[in-house]
Amino acid sequence: MNIVFMGTPDFAVPSLKALIDSGENVQAVFTQPDKPKGRGYKLTPPPVKELALKYNIPVYQPVSLKKGDDAEASLKVLKELSPDIIAVTAYGKILPKEILELPEYMCINVHASLLPKYRGAAPIQWSILNGERITGVTTQLMAEGIDTGDILLSSSVEIGENETTSELHDRLSVMGAELLIKTIDSVKNNTITCTAQNEELSSYAPMLTKDMCPIDFSDTAENIHNKIRGLSAFPCAAAVLDGKRIKIYGSELTDKRAEGIPCGTVVNPSNFTVVCGDGRCIRFTEIQAEGGKRLKTEDYLRGKPVAEGTVLH
Repeated sequence: MNIVFMGTPDFAVPSLKALIDSGENVQAVFTQPDKPKGRGYKLTPPPVKELALKYNIPVYQPVSLKKGDDAEASLKVLKELSPDIIAVTAYGKILPKEILELPEYMCINVHASLLPKYRGAAPIQWSILNGERITGVTTQLMAEGIDTGDILLSSSVEIGENETTSELHDRLSVMGAELLIKTIDSVKNNTITCTAQNEELSSYAPMLTKDMCPIDFSDTAENIHNKIRGLSAFPCAAAVLDGKRIKIYGSELTDKRAEGIPCGTVVNPSNFTVVCGDGRCIRFTEIQAEGGKRLKTEDYLRGKPVAEGTVLH
């Protein structure tokens, strides 16, 4: 099939690679414009662009698909390509009606949740923040709303007890690629079905903000654990230790209880165990000091030991 792929970040790379490996004719790739990164603000191409160029696939990077010269030029290119399918994975832009109706068959979107739950920009993060045990990926028929289109196929997976957003992201990106190919095969075989989403079960997963980072140690250990996992590696949960900010990338719930001790208190300095608001304790597994490197807790404590009774804020 003739396919135009639209995607931008690392999550979308396995989907594009799967299309290439499957022998489909990827006519073009649409991705977001290069952006400045790092201390030198060097203009850096999106991961999807790098893969597309490696395989000599034409790349288009419009600022907008909805208005302006870029939008008109993009629509013209797409009409000339006349794709059978437009496949979208984490593109980051809303497609206007003219593009949604353009392919011979359909626009297919790969979304990292079991729709209709967690529509929006941050489904992986919010599934962990909310303590979900099961998540997955969904392919959907794209519509004008945000992730509101009919469900095509879905695949579920268990979330590990200590699994972080970064780890789950990598697993779901591969699952999404596999499901995309399965969906396209079903379209080719004329066996694809569309199922309307149940609006009563829908929920929204908005973008994360840095004001979510501070840990409230008066909360339950489970909620804090979910927060640390859900915000890892960006924007990252944080606490104040001896007047300085530390980032916490990973944690584990423990069996230890410390009733009557103020929340945020370090009760085991050898492995950085802290008491939470419900008396249960949590152990930090990966930490980054202000201005330092991200380290396993045991490596961090070798250089910066923490005294028992220290209180984090």
